[in-house]
Amino acid sequence: MEEGDRKAVDLKDGFLQIYYRLKSELLEDPAFSFTEDSRQWIDRMLEYNVPGGKLNRGISVIDSYKILKGGQLNDDEFFLASVLGWCIEWLQAYFLVLDDIMDNSHTRRGHPCWFRLPKVGIIAANDGILLRNHIPRMLNRHFKEKTYYVHLLDLFNEVEFQTASGQMLDLITTHEGEKDLSKYKMPVYNRIVQYKTAYYSFYLPVACALLMAGENLDNYDDVKTVLVEMGTYFQVQDDYLDCFGDPEVIGKIGTDIEDYKCSWLVVQALELANDNQLKILFENYGKSDPACVTKVKSLYKDLNLQVVFSKYESASYEQLISAIEAQPSNKVQEVLKSFLHKIYKRQK
Repeated sequence: MEEGDRKAVDLKDGFLQIYYRLKSELLEDPAFSFTEDSRQWIDRMLEYNVPGGKLNRGISVIDSYKILKGGQLNDDEFFLASVLGWCIEWLQAYFLVLDDIMDNSHTRRGHPCWFRLPKVGIIAANDGILLRNHIPRMLNRHFKEKTYYVHLLDLFNEVEFQTASGQMLDLITTHEGEKDLSKYKMPVYNRIVQYKTAYYSFYLPVACALLMAGENLDNYDDVKTVLVEMGTYFQVQDDYLDCFGDPEVIGKIGTDIEDYKCSWLVVQALELANDNQLKILFENYGKSDPACVTKVKSLYKDLNLQVVFSKYESASYEQLISAIEAQPSNKVQEVLKSFLHKIYKRQK
């Protein structure tokens, strides 16, 4: 194992150990008198929904804070950065539990969605509410005495509102009963992606690290803009990989075409297609029949969307690097470049 890989494993192990401490604290929260059944339920619900992803968002708080501080973190700093990282992972779990119910999804991370499990069902809606309420419990316990405590609360509240608003845009645009491809235009796509994904996945981890480093977020609007643009680029990659990625590598079989998603690929296709190609798209997009999916994928290839994406990726990278290098702080530049290099030309 390379040294860099070993450090990444050690970091992830250390991060996971803090999850177990936080879970124990939540299961002993004095604000609620737990019964054995309720404690077991929360324990199982957390295990199923919180630590199972790639944990990139949470670990990014630690990485970013380490760069901003300019050196190794002591145990206390590592712990606090990890708590904020786990608050983001809890936020992600809350979104996904409710998102799966809204989308009537079947699998998540290779397992049945939480609400699909026997004896869970629609109780999952309340579990989502609990996941969301765990975040201020953790912040109160570990950050109440910090000067930036109120700013942390404001930050999580604002990003949650932005994400829920993005989800609303997505739902009302792609709603099953109102299938209308003519709504799928690039400004609509960009708004959905920025609000639904970019704020909590890219801006939030860096904003948490900046607050820990004693910075005022009002001074970092340019950084927010860069991170939101990076989040948009990340989602375009996701949409591309959903269709053209290797399922063995990305760990899932893409279903954006069947699900009538407002994907970057379909928006590009709508802009580039001739009348005959548009007819094929309108007749086949959003159908679960494999023959219809194949027709859409063939159309994407006929329109050279792989080349269009490759050009978009290169142009986005150059724009982002230019915007990053315009930042006055070298440490902030380093944080932003570390984010970009993690995702540039990714295959999963």
